[in-house]
Amino acid sequence: MNRGLRSLLALFGVFIGTFLVVFLIRNGPDGIRRLFRETPTPDGYRPEAYTLPDKAPLELDDVELLSRLNEEYAKLTDAVVRSVVSIDTSSVRAERLLDGFGRQFVRPVPTQGQGSGVIVTREGHVVTNHHVIKDQQKIMVTLHDGRSYKANLINSDPLLDIAVLKIDGGDSFEPLKFGDSSEVRRGQIVFAIGNPFGLGETITQGIISARERSVSDTQRDLFQTDAAINPGNSGGPLVNLRGEIVGINSAIYRPDQRVNSGFQGVGFSIPSNDVREALEAILQRGQPIRGYLGVRMQDLDDYWRERLSYEDEGALVASVGEGSPAEAAGLKGGDIIRSFNGQPISSRAALFTLVQRAKVGEEIELEIWREGDVSTVPVTIAEARPENPEVSAPDVEETFGRVGLTLEQPDDGQPGLVVRRIEADTISAGRLIVGDRIMVINGQMVTDLAEFRRQLAASVVAQATTLQIIRGGVAGRLTLPPLDDPSGNR
Repeated sequence: MNRGLRSLLALFGVFIGTFLVVFLIRNGPDGIRRLFRETPTPDGYRPEAYTLPDKAPLELDDVELLSRLNEEYAKLTDAVVRSVVSIDTSSVRAERLLDGFGRQFVRPVPTQGQGSGVIVTREGHVVTNHHVIKDQQKIMVTLHDGRSYKANLINSDPLLDIAVLKIDGGDSFEPLKFGDSSEVRRGQIVFAIGNPFGLGETITQGIISARERSVSDTQRDLFQTDAAINPGNSGGPLVNLRGEIVGINSAIYRPDQRVNSGFQGVGFSIPSNDVREALEAILQRGQPIRGYLGVRMQDLDDYWRERLSYEDEGALVASVGEGSPAEAAGLKGGDIIRSFNGQPISSRAALFTLVQRAKVGEEIELEIWREGDVSTVPVTIAEARPENPEVSAPDVEETFGRVGLTLEQPDDGQPGLVVRRIEADTISAGRLIVGDRIMVINGQMVTDLAEFRRQLAASVVAQATTLQIIRGGVAGRLTLPPLDDPSGNR
């Protein structure tokens, strides 16, 4: 081989060596595998080359604040979940059926329910919602560590929607402390803990969206939160950053249950101060204790402001209970209560809350407006009983009969109820007509006949009731007057 050819081969070798070194530096061993591609598999698939990253975009030191917040969220969760329990209930209800010969017989139908609760004493007392255990024959409680026990109902407060259970057996319970709900502010971070959809222990985070919300005619002021609350979360705690109970999760807002029965970003919790007060009353006396004034109230709307020629804030007295503290103090239907012990009254719900929270035997002062005159009246708060007018719901059947409507829930899958009959000489006559479809009552969508009957009965005994209807394909609005006019007029 001559000298020129040897020089050429040496130069080529140097080039190949340099190329391989640079290739290895830039591509590593994977580069060699890509250079000499693997043979196809028997089915003809040729494996793809890939490289997974081995480094995160950021180090924890780069997001130190978020890293600490993340660790503190986890620490808070570990500290509180051990006190939260899952509640499983079961019962048997009787279902009446007809056989082929028209004879009636009763068939037992088992029912099951789920909810959440929180341990609040070292002795194993659990707070949950009344509606979680209502009419249930068997209650089982499952702790954080998987232990399950039978639980006994001590008593409940249906109006507050609170029930107190006692775990049967076991001696190692970690209670959660009540916080002071009066210090809760809008925007405060909270955590909702429970057993949504029966999935098991779940925690969600949000803020207090609002205070003093009301979802029924008898419910006290509630906290509104955007922490996700779903079916099964009922009865679980709402806790603050210290892990203290500031509320018991009670309800969620569902504008149309048939369309979407899940969380809509609006949940409600019972303030912890109210819960603790009911708990201690039940444990000490076996039943809840609340103040009683003896008046049936309603809000002042445009209808009553115009009729009474009254423009300020307050709550209207619809009726006064016989033998009640209000009657003894001289209150009458048509009076407007402007303040309660110096606290201005802006609505019926605000007065209801203050009366229930007042101590039994306490003398309070009411500022009353009556036919243009303002006076101060002393009233002694009594103890509420189930038969008292303030806490008793109207008789739905009797009240609905006075409204004079026969309704039908159509099977076309659309919301609303169709009017099928109207009784003469009732508040419905001359306002509704057969064939009207009632869509909304007092701003709430109508989805269920039984619920509408309850809402209408609760409304017409105390106030003018606004209905939104569809008549002949055209949407409209009308107002049903109250059944009883406090001013003595119809």
